[in-house]
Amino acid sequence: MTRLVVHADDVGMCHGANSAFVELSHHGGITSGSVMVPCPWFPEIADLASRDDCLDVGVHLTLNAEKEHYRWRPVSGVGKSSGLIDTDGYLWHRVADTRANAHPEAVETEWRAQIDAALDAGIDVTHFDAHMGSALGPEWCDRYIKVGIDYDVPVLITRTLSSYGPNNHLAGVDDADFDRFVVQAHAAGMPLFDEVLETDFSRSRDAPTSYEDMLTAPGVLAHDLVFCAFHPCAPGAGEIEVIEADTWHVRTDEHALFGTDEWLAFLDTQAFELTTMKELRADYRAARGSFSSFHE
Repeated sequence: MTRLVVHADDVGMCHGANSAFVELSHHGGITSGSVMVPCPWFPEIADLASRDDCLDVGVHLTLNAEKEHYRWRPVSGVGKSSGLIDTDGYLWHRVADTRANAHPEAVETEWRAQIDAALDAGIDVTHFDAHMGSALGPEWCDRYIKVGIDYDVPVLITRTLSSYGPNNHLAGVDDADFDRFVVQAHAAGMPLFDEVLETDFSRSRDAPTSYEDMLTAPGVLAHDLVFCAFHPCAPGAGEIEVIEADTWHVRTDEHALFGTDEWLAFLDTQAFELTTMKELRADYRAARGSFSSFHE
């Protein structure tokens, strides 16, 4: 049976992403999510998560601010010498620019600042994953795994880079380049995912959703552990429609679908065992013989 994490990325990016995450977590349509600490709506979700045990929240380690006008800066306050920011002082739009300019030490400093901000806000951080896949860049993926070890929290990593859905931002990196990081993560006892599925942002507004087809593909059902990197966002405030003028419908359609009883019935009747990142964190810590919090 396939163990499935149905995950909400980009929590904290806007109010609609926060609303969708909370609503769908309580409804059961998703099982976890991760927050972008540098984003403007981080304080809202931090406040909610610190008071709501139902919410399974990781840190969506963020090195990029990809929107045209909706931007954010590093939490660590590093300057241009770090290579993390563009000429306007924001995180780079593209992962390729981050990889070409950022110093690995500055990347790790920024990750730790984001994680510490989440922990200090009272979030029970269940895992780390990567906005746009940037943490899996070969320039610093070893540090990504080391940060997970240091905080006693699992990181999202797949057995091969080709099975990691958002790998389109890592042009020029192949499975052979990635193997050493998989070995490192496995040696540390990290859970290794067989596949990371991702939202199809290319879907036009008149095209039907195909999440059932995505999850029942023969290759998916043959896996043991699968992560769904989805991006639900609630409509209504008008912000996501401005932030992503061309693709907002994909996010709001996910919110609508995952909030239905039909979606819950689909997950319940298929060959899935829903799991959470909190459960995987417990397994990871049990294997390491540690259930202590990093900040204790």
